Amino acid sequence: MSRRRVSLPKDPVAAHVVDLTHEGVGVARVDGKTVFIDRALPGEDVHFIYTQRKRNYDHGKLDSIDAASSLRVEPACPHFGMCGGCSLQHMQAEQQIHFKQKVLLDNLERIGHVQPEQVRAPITGPLWGYRRKARLGVRYVEKKQKLLIGFREAASRYLADLSVCKVLHPAVGEHLEDIAQCIRSLSCYQAIPQIEVAVGDDNVALVIRHLAEFTEQDQQNLVAFARQYHYDIYTQAGGPDTITPLWPQQPALYYGLQEYDLRYDFLPSDFVQVNAEINHNMIAAVLQSLELASTHRVLELFCGLGNFTLPIAQRCQQVIAVEGEAGLVERARENARKNGIKNAEFHVTDLMQTLTALPWWHKQQFDRVFLDPPRSGASEVLPLFAQLKPPRIVYVSCNPSTLARDAGILCREQGYRLREAGVMDMFPHTAHVESIAVFVRED
Repeated sequence: MSRRRVSLPKDPVAAHVVDLTHEGVGVARVDGKTVFIDRALPGEDVHFIYTQRKRNYDHGKLDSIDAASSLRVEPACPHFGMCGGCSLQHMQAEQQIHFKQKVLLDNLERIGHVQPEQVRAPITGPLWGYRRKARLGVRYVEKKQKLLIGFREAASRYLADLSVCKVLHPAVGEHLEDIAQCIRSLSCYQAIPQIEVAVGDDNVALVIRHLAEFTEQDQQNLVAFARQYHYDIYTQAGGPDTITPLWPQQPALYYGLQEYDLRYDFLPSDFVQVNAEINHNMIAAVLQSLELASTHRVLELFCGLGNFTLPIAQRCQQVIAVEGEAGLVERARENARKNGIKNAEFHVTDLMQTLTALPWWHKQQFDRVFLDPPRSGASEVLPLFAQLKPPRIVYVSCNPSTLARDAGILCREQGYRLREAGVMDMFPHTAHVESIAVFVRED
């Protein structure tokens, strides 16, 4: 039996917004039923149009604001609301931080059943032009006779029609139309699905994914464009191993941590922290939270290319750093060598699998553990901590729900206290919550 499609009211409906979801969507009650309304803020009286109706809740889009919240501001980006890249530009920046802090604390209490003994002051940075890593979609739309470059529309599979992006580094965000014009000039413009953006301290890399071969004229057009806008251009015909520099022949992406006299070389496909200023402040917070001594041995899990490893190594006896991606470990070793760091040891291990008989921890004692796992969290490595019993664990997270889950295990099963936790505004104007938590053992 097929389900009867529920018809949606076409006229706007009045509602009073009472809360926000953890994704930053307004929550209202209409006729006793919960309605989620995009871009509505708590305390507002609004009219909305239904976009979806379900048994237990509905969705709607904002139509008009009858009484605006004092938290509401005018979005700086002309594409806000249509583009899915940002969801909180309509909220005051300081209120965005309060919202993210509430999300973190709510998750810790609801999922982990723990509360931090101390809430850290938020770590904040630039609000605009901060994003130095991004994957931009590319699509030629026949109906518009236009090539689009950018992020997807909100709650849609379609690419947003963007002329500018206020959160991308200005070298890219202010030149989306110029990049689109260059791509449109290529013979295979309809066979280019994406462009990867990577920004270093002195250069900007664009990795152009192409499903058809470039002609000699295409390559000349790309080189001329690279020279005009000072881009490093890479081509990618297949997987990440096919990324090849086109111009210049030997590009060098890097970022520096001047306060530690460190420089990191990286490839445009490597993971680096999106927000450079927050990264500086985050490393400082991690070092402070670890409370390192020169005699300490530190275990770092999910070390990437050594972003945290090298500053930690400068302050302790030894760091054992572990990462699942071999390419990143290779870069980490090379960065350690170039920076004269000799007390950091790097190992390749898939940390998302069951871990047994690992030479880098067997029968070893660690004074500190630091980890920065992916969104899925670190549940697979938590059994190690039960055996190692490190006195202090510092955990950087990009997902408050998995941090809360892991915090519950550490505190309720392994004898740790959640000494402190707080948020870091890695992605302003989005609902993304980056956080740091410090655990100490009861004994």
